[in-house]
Amino acid sequence: HSPTMWTEHDNALTCRLRFPDFKAAFAFMTAVAEAAEAQDHHPWWANEYNTVEFRLRTHDAGNTVTRRDHRLAETISGLAAQFGGEFHSNPSLGEGL
Repeated sequence: HSPTMWTEHDNALTCRLRFPDFKAAFAFMTAVAEAAEAQDHHPWWANEYNTVEFRLRTHDAGNTVTRRDHRLAETISGLAAQFGGEFHSNPSLGEGL
């Protein structure tokens, strides 16, 4: 399990992942969507070509980071490895996309 670069920023767990190409990024996002449905916990995310950014927080807990966010982050990290994703520096979300 490779080290991850999830950071807590503005009451959310955040990360930026880069994949070999758009097809790999989209396949990864499809897998994350299925996992999110299974966990009944859904991420905010953004995608541009081969880059996917996440912001995880729990709405029912007043938009704070909870165990549910950490569990989904762990799932996302595992799926990223399967699809060739690499963690990249995480500037404030929304910039540079």
